[in-house]
Amino acid sequence: MKTLTGAQMMCEALIAEGVDVMFGYPGGAIMPFYHALPEYPQLRHILVRHEQAAGHAAEGYARTSGKVGVCVATSGPGATNLVTAIADAMMDSIPIVAITGQVVTSLIGKDGFQETDVTGITQPITKHNYLVTDVRDLPRVFKEAFHIARTGRPGPVLIDVAKDTQNARGVFEYPESVDLPGYKPNYDGNRRQIKEAANLLNQAKKPLIMAGHGILLGHASVELREFAEKTGIPVITTLLGISCIPEDHPLSLGMPGMHGWVHVNRAIQECDVLFTIGARFDDRVTGKLDTFARNAKIIHVDIDPAEVGKNVITAVPIVGDAKRVLENLTEIVNANEHSEWLNHIRDIQATRSKRQRDPESGMFTPHHVYAEFTRIMQGEFRVCTDVGQHQMWAAQLIEYMKPHTHITSGGLGTMGFALPAAMGVQVACPNEEVWAIAGDGGFQMNLQELATVVQESLPLKICIINNGYLGMVRQWQELFHERRYSATPMWSPDFIKLADAYGIPGVRVERAEDVAEAIQQARSTNGPFLIEFVVEREVNVYPMVAPGASISDMFEDPNEVEIEDVVAVK
Repeated sequence: MKTLTGAQMMCEALIAEGVDVMFGYPGGAIMPFYHALPEYPQLRHILVRHEQAAGHAAEGYARTSGKVGVCVATSGPGATNLVTAIADAMMDSIPIVAITGQVVTSLIGKDGFQETDVTGITQPITKHNYLVTDVRDLPRVFKEAFHIARTGRPGPVLIDVAKDTQNARGVFEYPESVDLPGYKPNYDGNRRQIKEAANLLNQAKKPLIMAGHGILLGHASVELREFAEKTGIPVITTLLGISCIPEDHPLSLGMPGMHGWVHVNRAIQECDVLFTIGARFDDRVTGKLDTFARNAKIIHVDIDPAEVGKNVITAVPIVGDAKRVLENLTEIVNANEHSEWLNHIRDIQATRSKRQRDPESGMFTPHHVYAEFTRIMQGEFRVCTDVGQHQMWAAQLIEYMKPHTHITSGGLGTMGFALPAAMGVQVACPNEEVWAIAGDGGFQMNLQELATVVQESLPLKICIINNGYLGMVRQWQELFHERRYSATPMWSPDFIKLADAYGIPGVRVERAEDVAEAIQQARSTNGPFLIEFVVEREVNVYPMVAPGASISDMFEDPNEVEIEDVVAVK
């Protein structure tokens, strides 16, 4: 046992939890923690240029390292700047711990300088949060926070520490375990329900696996593949499930939903058993709920009991960890093959794939960029995308061969995510090739992090798909709002000069024939590199399901959409 300041206890606790890097920005209320930090050289601190970026970087780090990401900010605006990233982590089940400073205890509730009730603000968007005003509570709180963040359905936890608590002294004794009677995640699925699932799958003629983010979070990619290969059941992957099975695997079909493939959505609508594991039936996947998978009995495996039965009627609910449930199910399910069913789906794919992947035009489109990514890099890279059209194209057109190589903001859809998240990924994977792919709009939301990239010598490659619009909003305006392009045309600075101002080399590409050379130039550069692809301005993401429509009703041409059938989304 040691007598330490609260700030030193915080550092000791981080080390005890295996933390070796954090992303943050100092300020008045968190200053005692930053004063103690140099005493602990094993803790690397990365200074971001905006607290939101600290949160997203912690997310990127967590999603690729398998560890809890840590971000740090001061009170008031520092803490509120973290809110978007915390909400993003909550929606996508990312284990991060956000540490914030708070005003001294005597000023709490008195509207002191830079006081904000961050625990109140973040209550709906964290798994749990703490306000620590007694130095004796710090070891227990940190132990609980990391346990909560990484166990069960992962998610963010916030620890708000008063400044005088950081300065106070106390005896540091770190707990070996936690005692949280109301928090006992269930990892082993019910045996009877697992047997029911096996029986359903054994009898199915047209079964389908829908694999979600839970496969990656549960490190269950190997188990998924073994199960699919034993049963011969084709696999579709949600946006956040992409990369959980190699996309060149014979049983891998692609992505469902609003911008998924026609053959995938048809498979959902025709299947007789839909085995969904680690996915939550988001509205972008299901479309109009009362038309979703009407012919199927649904087996739903999720570690969060609140998700099971929330959006769709489930025939067999299983609450448990994806890895363990798949292991148990693989043991008892019959070996099988469904070649007739798979061939039927592939036939649908064959009639649509060229139209879906290769727009017929002489223009320079984003499709040329993504085709070269796949051709040149052969799956040996990690991609972080922002939110919008470029995100959907990256999900559709790049082939991902290894787990955790496709990272994006799914549930919250946070523009500005890609660059800071990619920083976290690069820190977690220093010897791997990491690309941040963003649109001209999203990139400008956190472009200040170019300074962090340079200061930390991160060899990050940055790709901007520049179409001069807020592209996805413009697409909706074109299709559903009479082409009234209100507030979507976007002027941007010279991104190559901007990169140069930060000391980052870059190149602008305006022709399809120059794409490959630019990518190769970026890859051969020892350090960060930025490519701006100036593409055709009004290219849309197809196929598409209109908002509020059934996933049976996809269209690949603006003339195919019936505006009067679209349910307005507000």
